[in-house]
Amino acid sequence: MELTGAQILIQTLLEHGVDTVFGYPGGQVLNIYDELYKSSSQITHYITCHEQGAAHAADGYARATGKTGVVIATSGPGATNLVTGIASAYLDSTPMVAITGNVPTALIGRDSFQEVDITGITMPITKHNFIVKDVTELADALREAFAIANEGRKGPVLVDIPKDVQLGSCDYEPQVPVAPERPCGATEEDYRNAAALIERAKKPYIYAGGGVVHSGAYEELAAFAEHIDAPIGLSMMGLTAIPSSNPRALGMVGMHGRYAASKALYESDLIVAIGTRFSDRATGNKSEFSKDRMVVHIDIDPAEIGKNIAAYAGIIGDIKEALQGLMKAVKPKKHPIWRREIEEYKNSSENCIDMDNSRLNPQMVITQVNERAAEYTVIATDVGQHQMWTSQYYQFSQPRTLVTSGGLGTMGFGLGAAIGACIGTGGQKTILFTSDGSFHMNMNELATAVSNRLPIIVVILNNNALGMVRQWQTQFFEKRYSQTTLNRKTDFVKLAEAFGGSGKTVFQPSELSAALDEAFACDGPFVLDCHIDSDERVLPMIPPGGSIKEIILK
Repeated sequence: MELTGAQILIQTLLEHGVDTVFGYPGGQVLNIYDELYKSSSQITHYITCHEQGAAHAADGYARATGKTGVVIATSGPGATNLVTGIASAYLDSTPMVAITGNVPTALIGRDSFQEVDITGITMPITKHNFIVKDVTELADALREAFAIANEGRKGPVLVDIPKDVQLGSCDYEPQVPVAPERPCGATEEDYRNAAALIERAKKPYIYAGGGVVHSGAYEELAAFAEHIDAPIGLSMMGLTAIPSSNPRALGMVGMHGRYAASKALYESDLIVAIGTRFSDRATGNKSEFSKDRMVVHIDIDPAEIGKNIAAYAGIIGDIKEALQGLMKAVKPKKHPIWRREIEEYKNSSENCIDMDNSRLNPQMVITQVNERAAEYTVIATDVGQHQMWTSQYYQFSQPRTLVTSGGLGTMGFGLGAAIGACIGTGGQKTILFTSDGSFHMNMNELATAVSNRLPIIVVILNNNALGMVRQWQTQFFEKRYSQTTLNRKTDFVKLAEAFGGSGKTVFQPSELSAALDEAFACDGPFVLDCHIDSDERVLPMIPPGGSIKEIILK
């Protein structure tokens, strides 16, 4: 059948099971939006207040559901406003297809109104991108975009569609989408080499990251830890890879990780790294990190093996399949002495750093939210101290229930991502932990949450500062607080009400419980403005480039 390019786009989305898209209309995507209008019974479009919010919403939707997020924007500023959201998805390996309009092909390169080379701009932050200049190539380009976004290490792909391609027509034949490949390039020799190192180890340690979550290898991770009798430390992106209640789970590793998780890693003689890229925030001093211990690295992306930390053995492939293969190659092990050491680290005073309960503090707020939230509740965060406190104190029990910007560290990510996650989970209660600094960046998306009556609780840990930067200024810059004391006069409760939502301000511990009860009872957006001390710090802290030897505990 003969269809226009805009119609082909809609049909190709339907081919791939897309029923939800986020975006913002504009001149160069009017034809696409006209077809979305005609297909509104099959695809629901959510308009945000800003294209960046739409990109974060598509990202949050993908992280919470495991599906591919789709975002649409017009040319020029519409397309460039997606860039931060695309980069966030790229650094955290989120499958996303970004669709942009462009000026007609005859006007490209002539500085036309709202023309920009978005494929050139996004080349470093996408797995691949396309500018489709022939309508006959559109369907295949879109199909390839979905395939690329989901195969191997997942990530965003951009498809730029000039206006004349949307208007042009050609024959369209529906196709069944090809299932993304889950490659496992490991050989029997790779498994034997890794197995030999694991069987030789006396103090094995598993360091698991976001790749476990992307692969859905939760059961395999838990079984493998039992099989080799090893504790599990987690990257921030891997926090939902295993329930916090699992006795082998030590929590987050790295600069602001739990003491037991970092101490056990540094005392180990073997690290089995699974679906993680050894970020500098996790490793600190790389020579100290690698000293006196071997590394087995399992990752779907061959470029990650040995990139940041040298690997004695590498297994390239999908985490689920790789762990299944490794389990067969490794003999079961028991390490009773190592287990006793781990228990000592877990029970040590250094691992139990509690805040002052005489005043409202982040631990108190996060713990009480945790007590009220269902196990499957998605927790979104922005970036900063509140993100680290959430990672430390919230007890996750279900996969894909943490949506946070890890690699790019995007302030302003949280509300859009919470909107996408809430929509993706069928409108279930969703929690956003944020701060006054991060929330100010994209708080306009409260209008989106209110318009769609989304049950999102926004918990603002309000310290009147850019808290993480202030903490560094305190620790390393002799308390020279350059531009980190905000002194803004924003009344977040009045702001929520102005948008059409509800809210409550909390200053004292005695006010918290009733405010949380009100927030959880609300069936729409609710802003909880919790005022905490400006000098609350995230502890422990390993200084940048440091090791466990320099850990700051108080």
